[in-house]
Amino acid sequence: MGLHRLTSITIGVPNVAETSQYYADFGLRPTGDGAFATVDGGQQLKLVHTPTRRLVEIGIGVDDRDDLDRVSASLARLDLAGARTGNTLVTEEPIGGVRAVLDVAERLKQPQIEATPYNGPGRMERPGTRAPGVLREGAVRPRKLGHVVIGSTDQEATQRFFTDGLGFKISDSVPGMAAFMRCSTDHHNVLVLSAPLNYLHHTSWQVDDIDEIGRGAAAMLEDHPERHVWGLGRHHIGSNFFWYLKDPAGNFSEYYSDLDCIVDDALWKPEVFEGAKGLFNWGPPPPPSFLEPEDLAALMTGAHAPR
Repeated sequence: MGLHRLTSITIGVPNVAETSQYYADFGLRPTGDGAFATVDGGQQLKLVHTPTRRLVEIGIGVDDRDDLDRVSASLARLDLAGARTGNTLVTEEPIGGVRAVLDVAERLKQPQIEATPYNGPGRMERPGTRAPGVLREGAVRPRKLGHVVIGSTDQEATQRFFTDGLGFKISDSVPGMAAFMRCSTDHHNVLVLSAPLNYLHHTSWQVDDIDEIGRGAAAMLEDHPERHVWGLGRHHIGSNFFWYLKDPAGNFSEYYSDLDCIVDDALWKPEVFEGAKGLFNWGPPPPPSFLEPEDLAALMTGAHAPR
């Protein structure tokens, strides 16, 4: 696969300053002018002003110019335009108008972090010491942008843009509702939901382990319990642990760890899921506001204002 990672996203919000403080609290490093970096991925988030919250742009890394040529040809077969300049190709998702920017970029090489030792039946991995997770004191810092979830009024068309147009691969699906698509070895990098309007549902950020998810969420909720959305739990599709929070503009952001990795396409069999497994394996049931964010009606009428 010539595609190899999400490089960045740009989110439009009505309240840039307030939302910027949220993502600084979330653990992303401010780099100036509404931009934020992760530990391993560099600058991966940009906030800009828009009348309502929305995903403005998604960046995708490719290996070389030949990959851009292939995407250009694929887009042409779908009668979609693509503007090519040197090592960059810019196109637009036809339903929601999200700009997709494909750049020749280096592959992300994350340093190997030593596995967290866990005691278990007949297995003492850390004899005589407390669990590392209870001894950590530093702030939680997301390592990279993992995936983006968007709602689409034409789920099939948006999915076709990412698969037939850009070259994403489908990892798993929920019939008539969602497709989990990847442009890297991560189980999914983009998820498209069937929705009554085009909107950004959530962004997802990798942390080291389940303790970092819990520590991160606890810190975010200490003075702002209204940020809580859903968690702690574990998804069935993708297998990852999760906790969802809400930024001041209404977008959800997820801490995740232990996502499935697909390193050999021949060894992975995409499956179709229905019911609860399409959402989670264990944890509290998702609140109605996760399935249908509270501001959707206002977004549909153009009357949305951040709360």
